[in-house]
Amino acid sequence: MEYVSPEGLRLDGRRPMETRQLRAEIGVVSRADGSAVFEMGNTKVIAAVYGPREVQNRSQQINDKALVLCEYSIANFSTGDRMRKPKGDRLSMEISLVIRQTMEECILTHLMPRSQIDIFVQVLQADGGTRSACINAATLALADAGIPMCDLVTSCSAGYLNSTPLLDLNYVEDSAGGPDVIVGILPNLDKVTLLQMDAELQMDTFENVMQLAIEGCKAVANYLREILLEHTKKLESCRGV
Repeated sequence: MEYVSPEGLRLDGRRPMETRQLRAEIGVVSRADGSAVFEMGNTKVIAAVYGPREVQNRSQQINDKALVLCEYSIANFSTGDRMRKPKGDRLSMEISLVIRQTMEECILTHLMPRSQIDIFVQVLQADGGTRSACINAATLALADAGIPMCDLVTSCSAGYLNSTPLLDLNYVEDSAGGPDVIVGILPNLDKVTLLQMDAELQMDTFENVMQLAIEGCKAVANYLREILLEHTKKLESCRGV
């Protein structure tokens, strides 16, 4: 199957180095301390953050920093596949761990000792790039909750199909069986916090694909800053500042 036309266009009309359309909204769950919806193309994720608050299980309490917990789930209606996935399945637990470890890189946990921060993310619509969308949604929700962070953490994927590096894979491209990488970065600190790869690549090709994913992360970071600035201005106008 041809994923890039002779004119250099992908199946959805994008250029190889182009992300899908990004959309986001902050403060969508009234009972949460922070929340956000984040969309990458047709992939849609909601995140909610609670805390910092008292540790519910005292045996998990950490004296010198906050305990960060994350729960990932995917709605049964999120894909065309109507098979029910059991709660707590192995893949969901793995993704929960990846998101938690990635978010811990940006949260200043030492400022909130003996407390707990809960991050819940749910995929409402899946069309590729769900892990990246979850991380981006969680970042916005943490910012909305006022959780202190050293930087935003943003994520994007890139792959290699038809001998062409492609940014921000959709479901069709992701399912093509080609190698792809998922990258998470702290853009201001220029630090990689997440790197997942599911196939082998020649080193020079890998470097090109990874650099493309990093550029995608930076583009997402610029968009998140715009959304946060817009949200802050709305709050200021509501308070008459």
